[in-house]
This record gives sequence, structure tokens and C-alpha cells, in this order.
Amino acid sequence: MIETHHPKLPVTRKCALLGLARASYYHQPQSESDSNLRLMRVIDGNYLAYPFFESRQMARWLRRQSHAVNRKRVQRLMRPMGLETIYREPNLSRKHPSQLLFTYLMRRLAVERPNQVWAMDLTYVPIHGDFIYLCAVLDWHSRAVLAWELSNTLDAGFCVRAVQRAMGRYGTPEIFNTDQGCQFTSAEFTQPLLAAGVKLSMDGKGRCLDNVFVERLWRTVKHDEIYLKSYRSQVEAETNLAAFFRFYNEQRPHSVHDRDGRHFTPMEVYRRDLPVALSA
Repeated sequence: MIETHHPKLPVTRKCALLGLARASYYHQPQSESDSNLRLMRVIDGNYLAYPFFESRQMARWLRRQSHAVNRKRVQRLMRPMGLETIYREPNLSRKHPSQLLFTYLMRRLAVERPNQVWAMDLTYVPIHGDFIYLCAVLDWHSRAVLAWELSNTLDAGFCVRAVQRAMGRYGTPEIFNTDQGCQFTSAEFTQPLLAAGVKLSMDGKGRCLDNVFVERLWRTVKHDEIYLKSYRSQVEAETNLAAFFRFYNEQRPHSVHDRDGRHFTPMEVYRRDLPVALSA
């Protein structure tokens, strides 16, 4: 937002107009060290296997695997990865009044057709010397990935772009489910969906199993694609993930769609059941 070579306004004035500290404008973020990036990869793998590990238990587990870490280091590395322990917490604080939260609508709901429920989440992806984030829009009925995006920041913009792409290609869902992450509670994310008549649903805090189908997708993507390769850049990650999601949608039979000895892919189920949904 700041034009570096503006002919009249100095940087000091520009920062003042934006309410930005001048030190923040000049700050150059430092990337994680190679040792931290390697440790983040290990933490991510352990989290997929044991999502109930909080930072203290994760640190103990890592030390048993010969990693010299303490709890504070584990906490600091889990934070930018977006990893949160699954457990019920006591309600010790009030939610900020400006935070947009919505009731979880999926409990005891029978999901029977495409575009009835879409869900979204994001996850951490390691690349050479750094890490990036992946978000995806999933159709709950078919398990098809309708759109996805990569970003090197955790802003809401790349999530919004993925939703816009999914809606432009596949229509409008009845319900859209997310967790309570700041990307999904922002007006930038919620307002376009509400304006389109979509009902918003949000997981309970600390309950990622409320969005279990996306969690299962991340397990598949990481074990079958990301962990088998070492991406050198975001461009390489995007190329490989595009090929993987085509394979996942169009060629790889999904275990939930095994029926009478026949095996169907997510997109086969999406297309097969969509006319039923449109005529209902």
C-alpha cells in the first residue's frame, strides 16, 4: 500500500496515514533456520499421527526421538504452522465482540448430495528453506476437492480466491463449514458467502474433528504427495499439487465410495449425484 518513490509524501507521513509504525515498514522478516525447518517437518508428521499432543507432550516425544528441544521452542514452531491440539478447553475468556462466529450446523445432518455442504481448511507445506500454506475447498458428499490455493502468508486473501474459484466453477453451496481461524472469521471471507445466501457453519474451538473430512484429506495429501517429495519452491509445489489433485479427483478411488464391488472417484460421485441435487 505504500508507494516507495512518491514525489511528495515522505515515508514517515505515509506510515502515519496508515497507522503503521515506521519500523514495521522497514522490517525485513527473517526466514527460519534450516534446523528449525527440519524440526517443523518432524512436528508436522507427529501431529498428523497424534493430533492430541499438546506442546509439552510433543516436546517429550521429540526428545525421545533424539531432538534437543524444549516446550517453548515447540510452541513457537507450532504457532506459524497453524497446529492446535485437539482437546476440550474450559471457557475462561470472552470472545471479542467484533469476531464473526457461527453455529456448527453439521451435527446430525445427513449429507446426501453435492453442493449441500462445502468445507475449507488450511495446512502447512514445507518447501526448500521455507514453508507455505495450502487451503482447499472440499465437497462433503463426494469428497471432491473443488478448488485450492497456496500462499506464503496466512492472510484471508488466498482462502477467498479459492472459494471464488470453486463457486465460479461448481455453483453455490447450501452450507459452508470452517474452523474459527482468523481467516474464516474475517469480513473479507464471510461477507461474500452471506451475500450469496450461503449458511455459514464453524467448528467448536479446539475441535478439528468437527471438520474431519478435511483433516483426512490433509493426511492423504501429505502422506501420498508432500512427504514423498522435497519441493524446492512454491512454483514446484503448485505444479506437483495440481497433478496430485487431478489424480485424487479423477483417478484415485475413494474408500468411502466402494459400493457393490465397484470403486468410484470423488469426481465420479460428484457428477453422478449432481443431476439429482439439481432436480430435487
